[in-house]
Amino acid sequence: MPIPSKKIAVVIPAFHCEKTLESVLRRIPPATRQQLYRVIIVDDGSPDGTGALADRLAREDPKLLALHHGVNRGYAQAQKTGFRAALELGSDIVALLHSDGQLAPELLETLLAPLLEERADLVQGYRIQGWATLRAGMPIYKYLANRALTLMENLCFGMNAREFHCGYQLYSAKTLRTIPFEKLSDTFHFDGEMILMATLKGLVRADIFAPCAYRDEKSHVQLFRYGMDVLKTMIRFRQGYYHRL
Repeated sequence: MPIPSKKIAVVIPAFHCEKTLESVLRRIPPATRQQLYRVIIVDDGSPDGTGALADRLAREDPKLLALHHGVNRGYAQAQKTGFRAALELGSDIVALLHSDGQLAPELLETLLAPLLEERADLVQGYRIQGWATLRAGMPIYKYLANRALTLMENLCFGMNAREFHCGYQLYSAKTLRTIPFEKLSDTFHFDGEMILMATLKGLVRADIFAPCAYRDEKSHVQLFRYGMDVLKTMIRFRQGYYHRL
């Protein structure tokens, strides 16, 4: 990975991830880690030792910044806090990385390339690639729900996204300044809304395969509630809400 002229920040929403957070940071390849400008860990009111761990890691590495929510405010709010901080620090590119280790930190270099080369404004990782996704360990009910929801959203929005639900997303600063992300929902489907808004704003999206590793991590997403959030997004789209933002 060549030395970039752009300042790259990584935002890590962190909730109840004392057992995985440090390993996620270690898995970022050294060459990629060297190019990072800041790593912003947002402890979202975790009840375990996540906050204390984030503070210790920040003391050990000047590139790390630990931010804390006094109470749990949710996945989307943790992203918004991280995005605001990244922009205030002058970042040119902001990569979202999950703290549970399912999204491979090893792929950051590949996902960063379209932004560093200014070929895209938003990079969307996607996990769905036929039966290979099931062989990687995705539960079949999640696979079928993902395929169904993505098909419905593409039909509703007139898009051709490979997936709306991965959460491995990287943005240019221009994208975060163009999309009024503060006005988007505080649900787990915030990521899907960001993809939709990027299209409505005429921004260029690159889709890159980013296989997900399923281990023993506990998901904080409730499938039925998530499906209802997706449905609400489609209804709001039809009502013109996102067009007015």
